[in-house]
Amino acid sequence: MKNRLVGIIIVIFAALMGFMIWLFNKALSEIVNVSCSHGPTCPMWESIRFQTNLSIGIMTAVALLGLYFMFFAKDESAKELKPKKIEKKDYSAVLKELSDEERHVVHKLIDAQGSLFQSDLVDEKHTKVKVTRILDRLEGKGLIERKRRGMTNVVLLKH
Repeated sequence: MKNRLVGIIIVIFAALMGFMIWLFNKALSEIVNVSCSHGPTCPMWESIRFQTNLSIGIMTAVALLGLYFMFFAKDESAKELKPKKIEKKDYSAVLKELSDEERHVVHKLIDAQGSLFQSDLVDEKHTKVKVTRILDRLEGKGLIERKRRGMTNVVLLKH
């Protein structure tokens, strides 16, 4: 929710509290006038004053909190993250150390911007078993990560 809207709601709540305090104070004053014969020296009047002052203090704190939200609190906006473009030059040092089969798989992942289904790596050059073994080696080297998605794996290139 927007902070300004939250502040308005809190201030309205504080105003309702103030109205209820006024009604409660009015009702208690009438009750004390009828039941107490000591006049202004009656201890009930002091109790009413204390309770009224305490509740007005709480209401003021709530109203100030609402005003703070209305005027001073900044709305948090989500920062949009731009995905980093994966390029072969970023992996050139790593690619030199890989075998031809591993390099072929990493090139396919780079072309797919870092994520690909494991089944998409299977082609005329590599069988399912061969792809699995290549991915095991690459995962052991810390270059990729496999995540289970239903009946297949998603292969993610680590940055």
